[in-house]
Amino acid sequence: MATAETVSMGPVHTPKEESIKAFNEIEVELKKNIQHLRHETAKHEPQYFYRVKNLTDHQLTNFSADDLKEVRIATSAYGMHLFGKVLLPESDPSHSFPENPHDAYFLFRAFIPGGAESAKLHCIHMEEKELPNGDKVFKAIFNQDEPLEWFDE
Repeated sequence: MATAETVSMGPVHTPKEESIKAFNEIEVELKKNIQHLRHETAKHEPQYFYRVKNLTDHQLTNFSADDLKEVRIATSAYGMHLFGKVLLPESDPSHSFPENPHDAYFLFRAFIPGGAESAKLHCIHMEEKELPNGDKVFKAIFNQDEPLEWFDE
């Protein structure tokens, strides 16, 4: 199994043709999964999607390959791991360009098996951190300036 210790991650960069192709292959599944995750976490921990609580399901999933802003590639013996940062365009009512640093993004990980024709969605990143005071912070929505690093879930 690939881990952050067993692969070398390339630098963060804007998506190139192969990353956009992989994104397009998983786009429908991404939209279903992010919507499902929001509905599931709303039952027990709505803080995961708090930053986009005012967005409808349609607004939450109103992204496309144009909104894939950053990627990182990690190569393992089994294939390539694509990490991506996707802007939720409806999170910025003014639709400013360039994006506002406080716009909402989600992070995903896909896997492209060696010799395979299509990418497979591995996960959408959901973060749970315990603070020094014992409180917990739950996030599935990130800022533009948060780094795109290895994650398993």
